[in-house]
Amino acid sequence: MSDSKALFIHGKEDVRVGDYVAGEPLESEVMVSVAACGVCGSDLHYYKDGGIGGAVIDTPFIPGHEFSATLSVDVPELNMQQGELVAVDPATPCYHCEWCHKGYHNLCPQVRFIGSPPFDGAMTPSLAVPRTGLVKLPASVTADQAAMLEPLGVCIHAIDLGRPRWSDSVAVIGCGGIGLGLIQLLALCGCQRIIAIDPQAHRAEKARALGAHFADTQLQAVLENSADRGCDLVLEATNSPDGLLHSIQAAAIGGRVVMVGIPDGDTYSAVSAAEARRRGLDLRFSRRMGNVYDRAIALVREQRVDVDTLITHRFNLKESPAAFSLQAEEDNSLIKSMIYPAAVV
Repeated sequence: MSDSKALFIHGKEDVRVGDYVAGEPLESEVMVSVAACGVCGSDLHYYKDGGIGGAVIDTPFIPGHEFSATLSVDVPELNMQQGELVAVDPATPCYHCEWCHKGYHNLCPQVRFIGSPPFDGAMTPSLAVPRTGLVKLPASVTADQAAMLEPLGVCIHAIDLGRPRWSDSVAVIGCGGIGLGLIQLLALCGCQRIIAIDPQAHRAEKARALGAHFADTQLQAVLENSADRGCDLVLEATNSPDGLLHSIQAAAIGGRVVMVGIPDGDTYSAVSAAEARRRGLDLRFSRRMGNVYDRAIALVREQRVDVDTLITHRFNLKESPAAFSLQAEEDNSLIKSMIYPAAVV
């Protein structure tokens, strides 16, 4: 046992740094020192709504699942040494259920997910993590980049579901960290027309800089830049309850829609079933990611995707409550916040 500090979400819009006693690792775990931890949109939902679906905060909870860390001991079975920087896969599926056997590890009902209630996360200087979740990194990958591998993996999984083709017109609705990651991947796919939509002008402009052919703050721009037909593929990455409605409106007849974002209140506003049905839309919901770390690492190592440019704000643990309040405002220059729990204040 060791005394430490951690960022706790106590309930809706109640986040505080407090004392934390880190438990000793199990035989299947290893102690790590957290190098960097990103603030995800799902972390913000815990802050704003007090939970997501059945994952409800009923006792003070430590968020954080996008993180990199250094090892406190050697892990010889994985050829890893004490002090080595690693990424950590926050998900530990059961590997035994029907869905795991089918390869849907991201959909395992028994998954243990670091940073999702009741499992505390990484916004603390050190924690025990499963050895199976350790991800070895090339020496060139930094702590920030390693922490961004998990959200990049979410983007890769969504792209896999959307199956973009070079001839596709694609709309990305929402240009936060996930949306901007999606745009970079779509640009690598060579899609002929990428349209980015975000109500915040600075995010729309960032989307243009990262590969979008058109970027705007209004949904109407999708139709204006697609000859009023809509897009072959729509990727939604917002927290808006209108996200599903907007995605249906942006899709072309026979189009594909992938819902990546989580709406505030975990509920979508009403949509017209007829509109989606008459267009024959293929609607998919994306959850977390599959086994994509190798691809994410390669994209970062080869500098084909720039994850560093998405990080706009940085905080130590003492300052970390401000990361949540600032992101909740949704009217500032923020794209992605990174917290450094082990930083000396």
